Amino acid sequence: MVVCVRAVVRVLVLQAAWALGGGQVRYSVPEEAKGGTVVGRLAQDLGLEAGEAEARRLRLVAQGRRASVEVSGASGALVVSSRLDREELCGKSAPCALRLEVLLERPLRVFHVEVEVTDINDNAPLFPAATKNLSIPELITMPGSRFPLEGASDADIGANAQLSYTLSPSEHFALDLQRSEEHLESLFLVLTKGLDRESLAEHRLVLTATDGGRPALTGTVELLVSVLDANDNAPQFNQSVYKVRLPEDSVEGTLVAHVGATDPDEGINHEFSFSVVSLVPAAKRDVFSIDPMSGEIRLRDTLDFEEVRFYELQIEAQDKGTPPLSGHCKVVVEVLDVNDNAPEVWVTSLSVPVPEDASVGTVVALLSVSDRDSGANGRVRCAVWPPAPFGLVATFAGSYSLVLREALDRERVSEYEVEVRAEDGGAPPLRASRGLRVPVSDVNDNAPAFAQAVYTVLARENNAAGAELARLWARDPDEAGNGRVSYSVAEGGAGAGAGSGSGWRPASSYVSVDAESGRLWALRPLDDEELQVLQFEVRAVDAGEPPLCGNATVQLFVVDENDNAPALLPPASASASAPGSLWAWAAWGAPAGQVVAKIRAVDADSGYNAWLRYELWEPRGKGPFRVGLYSGEVSTARALEEADGPRQRLLIVVRDHGEPSRSATATLSVSLVEGAEAALSAAGGAAAAAAATNVWLVVAICAVSSLFLLAVVLYGASRWAPRAAVLAGPGPATLVCASEVGSWSYSQRQSRSLCVADGAGKSDLMVFSPNCPPPPGLSSLRMKSIPIDVSCHHISF
Repeated sequence: MVVCVRAVVRVLVLQAAWALGGGQVRYSVPEEAKGGTVVGRLAQDLGLEAGEAEARRLRLVAQGRRASVEVSGASGALVVSSRLDREELCGKSAPCALRLEVLLERPLRVFHVEVEVTDINDNAPLFPAATKNLSIPELITMPGSRFPLEGASDADIGANAQLSYTLSPSEHFALDLQRSEEHLESLFLVLTKGLDRESLAEHRLVLTATDGGRPALTGTVELLVSVLDANDNAPQFNQSVYKVRLPEDSVEGTLVAHVGATDPDEGINHEFSFSVVSLVPAAKRDVFSIDPMSGEIRLRDTLDFEEVRFYELQIEAQDKGTPPLSGHCKVVVEVLDVNDNAPEVWVTSLSVPVPEDASVGTVVALLSVSDRDSGANGRVRCAVWPPAPFGLVATFAGSYSLVLREALDRERVSEYEVEVRAEDGGAPPLRASRGLRVPVSDVNDNAPAFAQAVYTVLARENNAAGAELARLWARDPDEAGNGRVSYSVAEGGAGAGAGSGSGWRPASSYVSVDAESGRLWALRPLDDEELQVLQFEVRAVDAGEPPLCGNATVQLFVVDENDNAPALLPPASASASAPGSLWAWAAWGAPAGQVVAKIRAVDADSGYNAWLRYELWEPRGKGPFRVGLYSGEVSTARALEEADGPRQRLLIVVRDHGEPSRSATATLSVSLVEGAEAALSAAGGAAAAAAATNVWLVVAICAVSSLFLLAVVLYGASRWAPRAAVLAGPGPATLVCASEVGSWSYSQRQSRSLCVADGAGKSDLMVFSPNCPPPPGLSSLRMKSIPIDVSCHHISF
């Protein structure tokens, strides 16, 4: 009775509260509130008691967009569930409210809840660009000129979006902010002091915008003010007077002086030209000339100390501004009386080119030296530069011979620029020189040299005839015919595979080399099963007289391709079975896991291409037999029953791991017999297998021992035979894997199969030959498949 009264009172209070509040609860929460923040005690504000919110399933009803708030099931509180971003929810609108519907069951009621997301100062003012460029002319732009600027924006609202602006200190600029009646702001940069580009060509200012938040956030933009030039400066010479002393024997074109001027303006106002305004004496106006751009004053005519001793030139520099401005300077030239006759050097005979094998003392040129002066001014001293490999030998007065003092090498220096220098005894002395070009002719003194002594070439088998395998290059530093190289296959070869029966073959039957380019071509498709390594020499011969040659060794490794499908090996009693058909017996009631047969197969490829796996193709599903993935063992998958019938036919597919893979199929017929009959059949097969095993094991051991002994003998012989026909060079150790599911080795070496009895276990053995080249003809000696029993082991040589 009391519970019913309380429930009625609570309903009346809740109805009264909703009647007074208009049926809506309002909350406010700041944006960016952390997840789990309590917005309001919704259950309590709705008049619900503890636990009633969860019992009546108080929850929010989605209204199209993510609310970012949720109702806590236990407490009935309204909490923040995900990030609240007022700018993302409402933009610049204010206020920003989330209108939610709350559902309450038993009885079903719907309430309206409004959550206002209040703004915080989480957005700094942002200018449209990080840098603002302004260009202002100097002089003509008066103080007080205004230049509009674009203000910053703030994504917040209210006081957080109220911006104020400040400008970095500057004596030339100030900031003016104007607000209109429509509350619009206009920002101006005001010029407070005239600009002078020559004093400062660029002004860098920082404009800062600060919002009204607490704490305040700021944004900046750099104002880059470039001052444009005006023609307010005349060119200025480096000196007002230039004084020059010039010998009277100066030749035409002699640099008299180099006047220089500067104009602090820029652009076309900075460009100026030089000219000679006046010259004293005026009759000698054509003696000097000036370059209008560089200011170089040069001599255009001869000087004579006895006629004119001083020259005075007025030089003007005028810019290209409007109006043009000019500056002036004076150049005083003093003519000196000196020894004005220089020595003269003449080449009377020149024997070029000089062979590079010319002997020391060979005469290259004859020279004549003279000076029109007399006395000390007419005595001439001569020297040659550089001092080697040539020298001067005086023959008689005024005559010299240019002779060879050191051996020549055209490949080091093909041409010499020799300068013969002469100097008289005047004060100061006069000098003259004569340049000689002495080329050196070539002789065939360099043999072609390959870039590498040994080339290692990898070629995939089954390549097309005529395919390019590599390109060899030999360098001969000689020139013309002495440096023209031709290529040929010198020697080398390989023993053909066992299947070919052709014995030794020269390398020229496999490859050829282009005589001019050195490109190595394949003459025939290569077969890894026939040839693994081909070593031969390539000879490079020049066209000199006599010809010289150089050799390089090429090691051609044939890379295996998956071009051989697995081959099934017959059982011990193979004569009674058709190819691909096998027989086995199994006893009724044989337990699961009993081995009834083993499929044997080999692959003529090597490495990964020879790694085999076995799959039971028929019958599919849950049959009474299964096959080992890598061992090939056929065993019972469950106990055999009479319902399995008297005979089972199994279709087994053997695949290799090549790309694309190749396969072979085997048909195994399993006869289900009584236990005594199965034992009798197995005993007969084991006896035959044991006999065959003993014979073939003896043959295999003898063959391996003979090959090892022969390899030792040939290795000793190879110490005196530097060129081997086939090379298996040193390399990284080959990874050999052995496990209960079989074995494989990812190797480029040749692999063959040797089968031993079942008692040897399920693991495979892989043996690799030592890294030494077999002799010619031995590459055909390979281990063949020896069918002894149903357990196969790999032996590689």
